[in-house]
Amino acid sequence: MTRVQEKNKIFEDLFVLELANNHWGSLERGIKIIEDFAKIIRFNNIRASIKLQFRDVDSFIHKDFRTRDDIRYIKKTMATKMDTKNYQILVDAIRSNNCITMATPFDEVSVDNCVKLGVEIIKIASSDINDWILIEKIASTRKPVIVSTGGSSLKDIDDIVSFFEHREIPLAINHCVSVYPTPKNELELNQIDFLKERYPGHIIGFSSHEANDNIEAAIMMAYAKGARTFEHHIDIDADGIAVSPYCFLPEDLDRWIKGFKCAQKICGHSADSKIQPMRKETTYLDALVRGVYARWDLPKGHKLTEDDVYLAIPLQKGQISCRELMKGEVLLNDIKKDMPIKIDDIDSPYAKNNDLKQMIYERGL
Repeated sequence: MTRVQEKNKIFEDLFVLELANNHWGSLERGIKIIEDFAKIIRFNNIRASIKLQFRDVDSFIHKDFRTRDDIRYIKKTMATKMDTKNYQILVDAIRSNNCITMATPFDEVSVDNCVKLGVEIIKIASSDINDWILIEKIASTRKPVIVSTGGSSLKDIDDIVSFFEHREIPLAINHCVSVYPTPKNELELNQIDFLKERYPGHIIGFSSHEANDNIEAAIMMAYAKGARTFEHHIDIDADGIAVSPYCFLPEDLDRWIKGFKCAQKICGHSADSKIQPMRKETTYLDALVRGVYARWDLPKGHKLTEDDVYLAIPLQKGQISCRELMKGEVLLNDIKKDMPIKIDDIDSPYAKNNDLKQMIYERGL
């Protein structure tokens, strides 16, 4: 494992909860969202980050457009504006609730604020995957980065992965579809397979915008395909503010995490190597293995041929099976017709291997 791969472990099984601008410029609402979701995080015992969005509004939006109500993105940005001191309080609240601090900066001033506020992980939004002025500023912090790939070209992803690899900065790559909400038939989870194969050594994630119906299915499939960091927008139903259909309420997050944990159990151990079979599994299968029986009376010293034996169940304790029969074994004892031929009745490599001999003694009826 390279040093960068070791650093990338920070993203392993990390849940990123995107608070975004759902605080609506209200410090109290922001703190309530953090506290309500922190309870779900603690109850489910997961590693989670609560992520904010930072914009330096005075530079981010041109002065001639700040009063425009007909441009949705500008209107919402202006309506949710919050000063740095309140963001510091939100970051402190995230940290005090034992969550990892994280933010998406949309401009260079906001990157400086990430550093000033001690944010631990920086997110690059899909819209900024080829904003190289912003990306270079983010890289200058040397902080771990997660990038979303919604709407991106293959060249966009190749370039940004190469950029961070060259600088040995930890990078996770989130499969993302930037449709809000994303219908189930547009989630394109097979892209997780593609990203895993193309960018080995990186944690591949799933940044999801599906609605909160049947939410367990998508995360279970994403985990099974190899996604290991998971992101979703969060909100609370309060203050008369409508909850967007792509946002999770606390109870939705609880279901999502339970789907993740169910997928972990179903998928089992690491895919890096062949697991050792369980004893109950081998015991069950041994009952279906055919044992070696004498077709007729066989004298001591006889060398077995294919015609001398037949195979049948059940396999009896100490009896050799179809797995061990090599033909040419020499009998150490007389064997009557239809009697089992046991490990102690033959001279063979199996009879000389104490470990295999013990296994043959233990299995069977």
